[in-house]
Amino acid sequence: MKIQILTFLLLFQTSLLIAQTSLEQLNLENGKFEVGFRNYTTADSTRNYSRIYDYTNQKVPRPISVSVWYPASLRGNEKQISVLDYMETLKEEEEWENLPNDQILNWFYYQNTAANQNHLKETTAAFANAEFEGGKFPVIIYAPSYQAPSIENFALCEYLASHGYLVISSPSRGTENRWLEGGTEKDMETQARDIEFLTQELNKVPSADLDQIATMGFSFGGLSNVLSQIRNDNIKAIVSLDGSIKYQYETLKKSTFFDLNKVDVPFIHFSQKDIPKEVLEADKIDAALNTNFEFYDSLSFSDAYQLKFHNLTHSQFSTLGVLFEQRDPRQDKSDPEIMESYKWLAVYTLNFLDGYLKDDSNGLEFIQKQPSENGIKKELISLKYKEKEVEAFSFQDFNDLARKQNYEDLLGFYESIKSEYPSLSLPEGDLNTLGLQLLFNPKTSQKGINILLFATNLYPTSANLFDSLAEAYLFVGNQEMAVKNFRKSLELYPQNQNAINRLNQLNQ
Repeated sequence: MKIQILTFLLLFQTSLLIAQTSLEQLNLENGKFEVGFRNYTTADSTRNYSRIYDYTNQKVPRPISVSVWYPASLRGNEKQISVLDYMETLKEEEEWENLPNDQILNWFYYQNTAANQNHLKETTAAFANAEFEGGKFPVIIYAPSYQAPSIENFALCEYLASHGYLVISSPSRGTENRWLEGGTEKDMETQARDIEFLTQELNKVPSADLDQIATMGFSFGGLSNVLSQIRNDNIKAIVSLDGSIKYQYETLKKSTFFDLNKVDVPFIHFSQKDIPKEVLEADKIDAALNTNFEFYDSLSFSDAYQLKFHNLTHSQFSTLGVLFEQRDPRQDKSDPEIMESYKWLAVYTLNFLDGYLKDDSNGLEFIQKQPSENGIKKELISLKYKEKEVEAFSFQDFNDLARKQNYEDLLGFYESIKSEYPSLSLPEGDLNTLGLQLLFNPKTSQKGINILLFATNLYPTSANLFDSLAEAYLFVGNQEMAVKNFRKSLELYPQNQNAINRLNQLNQ
């Protein structure tokens, strides 16, 4: 007997041809770190859950299977993981813990063919329960596709870990039980909460750099991870592996947390090839899905990248899809073409993360070049890229923030703001008016003086500002500083009659 899941979007269906691939043929160039892998089960006590195949009314805290890939330090006795070891995690995640291994392919999602049996025997790059390498490493939280296991993209996760990242993932499962509802708003919220749960799990990992976190989501996971970023400022970048944010943006809009202005971190979307006309017509798919991408088009405050992989269909954005998934003869490319593209997918993901989480200029340069400039054949990948819009920063914005810091260290504050908003303009007259407004309120007189001192630093040749600063000191009873600044005003503008009169009065 084989468990069937609901078909989730005709867009993502495949059929009929068996893949002829292997991990060795993928030829991912791992980095300098050995890779450790750990899988364990914990529970979210804030949510109740039913194990449907136990056929009981009993509720339990919602179980969460956690998979972690990380830079590792080997001692020589660690076990190198096989693909079968990874697939064994499905038994717990699908709630068939006691299923014999020889039934895994029969029972779950992939054809029990000779080729797929051979995949199970392949050795991966990871070592079970190896020691964590010392130091801190940026974190990637991986959100799987609809109903998919935590290990569905294990080769990509190993690749990133070998290059100095810690990757953590949990399976895609429903709120109250194993099954999702069909890609609903509730399903999205559930997976977003799982991502947030994993951020808490990271506190248990000493090598996790909690200041550098990105989310990476495939298919439905590439919708939920956007929601999680909207409401979590600690997420610094978003990777979308043909994410449903392209196909189900309306679902995100239904969330009470939806606020596009909060999507203000770098975003990269890897898109499947154009779906052929015969497939669109036969499967009743809207042809607009090939071209429309409202979310990407609407982004203003993010560096945003869109790469179309002309040799990949949807399922091939995951390791399990490349290795085990049946091919669709109507549109799928050859296996060598698919594996070559998956390798470039890994390379682009790494460079994007290096650029934005590790401040690596080489990574940024790579992803911003046209693919042909990186030695990639034009027919493989096409790129769209847009820089974030520089948000206007007004005098009012400056004053609001200056007020919050009590009008102290204004010059340093201005320099930090100016570096982010080079077009910032603080007109001399506005600074003068603000300083005097604050001065004549006895509760804020010193703040007014601070503004005028800052203004004279910004406009050191302004006789009017030095005259106002002198009046400010006179107002608070500091005659010595008043005389000094009236004299400075006269140096700049000898015809300043107010300064002349004030100095005469003070001398008398």
